[in-house]
Amino acid sequence: MTILVTGAGGQVGCELVRRAGPLPVVGLSRAALDISDAVAVSAALALHAPRLVINAAAYTRVDQAEREPDAAFLANRDGPAILAWACAAAGIPLFHLSTEHVFVGQGGLPWREDAPVSPVGVYGHSKAAGEAMIRTQLSAHLILRVSWVFGLHGRNFVRSLLALACEKHTIPVVGDQFGGPTPAADLAGALLALAARHLAGEPLPWGTYHYCGQPFLSRSAFAEAVFESACARGMLLQRPQVRVIATADWPGAELRPANARLDCRAAQQALRLALPSWHDALGDMLDEIKAHGARAG
Repeated sequence: MTILVTGAGGQVGCELVRRAGPLPVVGLSRAALDISDAVAVSAALALHAPRLVINAAAYTRVDQAEREPDAAFLANRDGPAILAWACAAAGIPLFHLSTEHVFVGQGGLPWREDAPVSPVGVYGHSKAAGEAMIRTQLSAHLILRVSWVFGLHGRNFVRSLLALACEKHTIPVVGDQFGGPTPAADLAGALLALAARHLAGEPLPWGTYHYCGQPFLSRSAFAEAVFESACARGMLLQRPQVRVIATADWPGAELRPANARLDCRAAQQALRLALPSWHDALGDMLDEIKAHGARAG
């Protein structure tokens, strides 16, 4: 009855293991399992005999992917293809995390699952290719596209802002990019809830779905909320000023979709998932940071 989690050292993978509770989760970090190694993947499935695989492994360094396309495609296309092939051979389903970066990011309406993919950078292209390989190899798959993931573990926008607040009084943040910040803890909870339903024998509607935090807002407004919440908890000596800039004024920002809003109605209706409040999750995250470290800056 095992649930095998790959990429267990990342921000979502850590939460999957941490929040598993009574679910029989086995988490493997990249050091324990490189999903681009077909022999290692087959050996891991044979050893653990899982009923389900949740792939949280990915190359997520958006800017660096432009300089390391081979590494990005190895992790984001070839690894998922190998996992899908191995899962198909073993007769087990695969949950996989993807991204809003598969869309070009124009317009102001939330992206539906059936919208044409049109990535801008290497990272988005590699993730779109990974999705396509899974669909080709394995019918029993669930792909969740998410946006602006943040949490206690790994590198993310919130943790970067808190680190910058230790060094600078004014912090430039792009104001013309919009999305729904997705809490890693809630994302893990949603995946585990779906996994529990699968283990209980409930048929799941396989396919691609969108899942992100609510409500939508700009990156600069999200930064303001982070600093406001941190200051309210006494975690910052002073509140930094957010200097709103345009995408064109920040090198690398053009690699991120200006419109990262995701239409999540299918996940709510078909998967029966409640969408998380990023504001509530942000508060929980900051409370936990404060409990373990007193001040953020």
